[in-house]
Amino acid sequence: MKKLNRRRFIQSSSLIGASILTFGSSSINPFNMSSREFDILIKNTGIIDGTGKPAFTGSIGVKEGKIIALGNLNETDALSVIDGKGLYTAPGFIDIHSHTDTDLIFNPKAESKIRQGVTTEITGQDGSSYGPSEGPGLESAIKSFKEETGDELNFFTLGGFLNYMSSKKFSINLASMLGLGTIREMTVGYDNRPATAVEMKRMIELVRQSIEEGAIGVSSGLEYTPGSFASTEELIELCKAAPLKGRLYSTHMRNEDNTVVEAVEEAIRIAKKSEGKLLIAHLKVSGKSNWHKADRVLELIDKAAAEGLEVHADRYTYVAYHTNLSSLFPLWSREGGDIKFLDRLKDHSLKKDIKEYAEKKVSNLDGEWKGVLISSVGKKEYKFYQGKTIRQIAGEEGIDEFDAAVNVILQSENSVMMMGFGMEEKSTEEILAHSRVMIASDAGSHAPYPPMNRSIAHPRAYGTFPRAIAKYVRERKICSLEEMIKKMTSMPAEKLNLKDRGKINEGMNADLVVFDFNTIRDMATFTESHQYPEGIPYVIVNGKMVIDKGEHTGEMPGKVIYG
Repeated sequence: MKKLNRRRFIQSSSLIGASILTFGSSSINPFNMSSREFDILIKNTGIIDGTGKPAFTGSIGVKEGKIIALGNLNETDALSVIDGKGLYTAPGFIDIHSHTDTDLIFNPKAESKIRQGVTTEITGQDGSSYGPSEGPGLESAIKSFKEETGDELNFFTLGGFLNYMSSKKFSINLASMLGLGTIREMTVGYDNRPATAVEMKRMIELVRQSIEEGAIGVSSGLEYTPGSFASTEELIELCKAAPLKGRLYSTHMRNEDNTVVEAVEEAIRIAKKSEGKLLIAHLKVSGKSNWHKADRVLELIDKAAAEGLEVHADRYTYVAYHTNLSSLFPLWSREGGDIKFLDRLKDHSLKKDIKEYAEKKVSNLDGEWKGVLISSVGKKEYKFYQGKTIRQIAGEEGIDEFDAAVNVILQSENSVMMMGFGMEEKSTEEILAHSRVMIASDAGSHAPYPPMNRSIAHPRAYGTFPRAIAKYVRERKICSLEEMIKKMTSMPAEKLNLKDRGKINEGMNADLVVFDFNTIRDMATFTESHQYPEGIPYVIVNGKMVIDKGEHTGEMPGKVIYG
């Protein structure tokens, strides 16, 4: 297959480069900047450059998609001038764990992300990506793509997906991981068994091909079928297959509650044995009996880092997770796909064992079944469940809570999402404050208008990044503002090897967010989620003003980033 064009590196001829000296230098700029027109000039702003260094005051000049000057630029001309006095300007936020994927096809404005300062999203997470598509999973891939986008699926590789998205216009930048669960589904199917030698060879080929085509790394979702059926050894071999440039392993671990420590140990082992980089997705210690394990989990990460492993984690800024309602049920009951799962739920001889597992898992949530909130149901006739807890549904229908949960799954044909209140603030703060933890939404892109408001979104889709600043820096003071911005910008950029984003420096791509530290805040709630954050008046993507005075301009300057 013909290789795709790679990321366009900065050409020295297009920059002022060494001729413009950095802000704070005693040398004089040899150019007459007053005669040079910028596309955008941000004047007298507090500059947080993304590296963790203290903020400083200055101005930023943007032209042709690049930051071309920093310093005292107040007398220069510009097509657009932003008065940054009293505001901070930071690199655009990089959402290193996103589920936007094809949302951009019918929501190209990426409203819920761009309005919170996100300029780049990394999708293809939790072991699931758009491409490759072949084998036993092809029919379901074609069907789901049609249902989600209205388009016919006409690409069958991850590179095809990236090319398809490159033909579209949208407001943010997009890169994708390769989902190891996707390639297992395409080759092995939904059976709980080891891959054969032939299947393993094919999966290895698909990993290599997908990285060459532009995937930025590989991801696993080990609590979801069929990725959950992959052994540690299989995952090691698949990670080894990735060329070094793409040997980043992002994992939704095998467990995030009762055996979370063992799951972290497995993730570290996979990365070490494959000689790759590790990113633990949405790191958490879920369930009341596990909250105390945060210290141990972070100790394991520190120990692995001290031994030479490049290991990081990401986390959203809320205490409830968002996943399939089916995740509360035993893995064996979900083996073989939806039809077999639904049949087992109808089998009265299996009810005792399934109920015992589910109720034990739910007992560890804050509020038990009251802590299970239905956010979306795929079938229109059952949308009335959205926004209700399982406890509420059981009370209204006069049935047992477990039976209520089973009914929702059966009626929706397992197309139902939930929010589970499994975390606490203390361990959440401890994780967010850790030096190796970045900020990520773990959410798709939404908007408060159709079709993006037909279900309840997790508030993290609208508020993750503003909340990190407002709640955890301004209110809780878990770290400095500069350190928090680093967690959103240069840390993910370096992890992903994005050399032209994540910092404010001359020659970097002009992805910038301007915010008011005193007023920035998230507005979305768990039941009223479709609310934009406040305190972010300007967002610039690739040198174009996408958010201007708090409103979307309609600009679509986003690009697909190839690994």
